Order: sequence, then C-alpha cells, then structure tokens
Amino acid sequence: MYHSVAEFTDPAEDPYGITVTPATLEAQLLWLRSRGLRGVSVGELLRARAAGRGAGLVGLTFDDGYTDYLTRALPLLRRYDCTSTLFVLPGRLGVDNVWDPLGPRKSLLTAEGIREVAAAGQEIGSHGLLHQDLTAAADDVLQQELRGSRELIRELTGTLPEGFCYPYGHLDERVVAATRAAEYGYACAIDPGRLAGPHALPRTHISQADGAGRLRIKQLRHRVHELRRAVRR
Repeated sequence: MYHSVAEFTDPAEDPYGITVTPATLEAQLLWLRSRGLRGVSVGELLRARAAGRGAGLVGLTFDDGYTDYLTRALPLLRRYDCTSTLFVLPGRLGVDNVWDPLGPRKSLLTAEGIREVAAAGQEIGSHGLLHQDLTAAADDVLQQELRGSRELIRELTGTLPEGFCYPYGHLDERVVAATRAAEYGYACAIDPGRLAGPHALPRTHISQADGAGRLRIKQLRHRVHELRRAVRR
C-alpha cells in the first residue's frame, strides 16, 4: 500500500507517513525483482490466483490519486515491468488532499491525468467520491460514494472499476455489504480483522523507512496473518 511518491528531506514534511521518494520506490521495486517477484494490479493478481498462476506476483496499490503517481511512480513501474492499482477520488479532481489537516498539500490528478494513467495500462479503482469515513456516512451518502464514484470513473475511462478502497481503511459489516452490493469485484482495506475477504482485502503499508530488512519482515508478517485467516475460515 503506497500513497504518494515525491522528494522530501524532513520527516515533518510527511506527518502521515504517506510519502516515499522516487529513489526509495525504485529500491523497493528492485528488492521485489531480486526475490523473483513482480508488482501487479490487484485485479491482475486476483485473476492470476483464480487461475492458479499467482506465484511470484505482489499486488501494488496507490491510494488517493496524487499527481505524482503520473510523474514519479508510473515511470518507475514501467521501468521494472510492473503494474499497479490507483484508487482515485472522482469527486475531487484536480484539487488537493484537504482531508489531511496537517498537510502538506498534494495535488490530485485531473480527469485527463486519470485517463492517461488508464491508457498506460494501470488499473483505476475507486476510493469513493470525497475521501469520507464510510462507517459514519448515512445510507444515501454511502451509496453515492460507492455507486456514484463508480459511474463517474466509467465516464472518465470508459470502463467500470473492478476495485474499491476504503478511505482511512475504515469499514464495518454495513459498508462491506454495501460495497459488495454495488457490484465491485473486490475491495481493499488495511487490517480488516474478521471481515477479511474479497471485499475486505488486507494490505501492508510501505513507507520511506522500509529497506530490505523491513520489507522481508513485513512480507513474513503478512504471510503469517494470511495463514491465520485461512485457519479461522
């Protein structure tokens, strides 16, 4: 799970820990390739797993749809033959991350930018309309965030998005059920606990501090969590 790819030198410039530098992203992609792994979109990963071809693939996601995905992340993904899923906010085209009160302000992709990402072969998913906590949303707002954002993305790209990503990682049974009913094929969370499943996929947050050692630990931890979930099922 990534968000933004941008240059910064002071941790105070990244109070929410959502930014990695291009050099760090490149090192992390190289680490994957050195272990015989390739980053792909979540849609591609799930289809490959369903066909028994998921070995060696790792899902890469970028939340929020920042402009720096197009300028900083995409060139590196192409260089290392990777794809990813970009979760965008069609209700906030061309503005910034107003939901992060501490900043820094980061610009979001315009409609044209999203189309350019889709044309480059990257998967576009929905992050809702406005980056709201859906567990606190009224039913009508929840439907707009889920179904309304899906339709707007279809207008932008010509394709209905398969995937959804819960803002802040917040979800509950009502929100997961509504996401499934909105006909998304899958949805990404962070640590969904007992709700884990196709519409509440767990992800591992990747940060600027994650070098080879930390990446290996996170890889092993994720596998342990997957085994535990499989045993519970």
